[in-house]
Amino acid sequence: MEERRTTAKTSAKDTSHHLIMENRKKISVSGVEDVVNFDEETIVLDTIMNRLSICGKNLHINKLSIDTGEVVVEGEVNSCVYSVPQESQKGGGLFRRMFQ
Repeated sequence: MEERRTTAKTSAKDTSHHLIMENRKKISVSGVEDVVNFDEETIVLDTIMNRLSICGKNLHINKLSIDTGEVVVEGEVNSCVYSVPQESQKGGGLFRRMFQ
């Protein structure tokens, strides 16, 4: 029974993506596959819905869950932009570097 729950959770991670912003101070993102880059002004995530760039000031990753694909970012959020990553830019994210 425990294995079925784990499998269901994994498949849900692979098929759902949510972005919830609270007062432009906190963003919760699900469906994250990789953290490509981050600093205090820009956080770049690869999600199941393409690349997401979060721009602002004093940004920091408050929560990072590899198992569930969830990231929580806090700081002053100015923009969120989706884009399609170029193939040459893929493959160098934080998750991949940590678990090679």
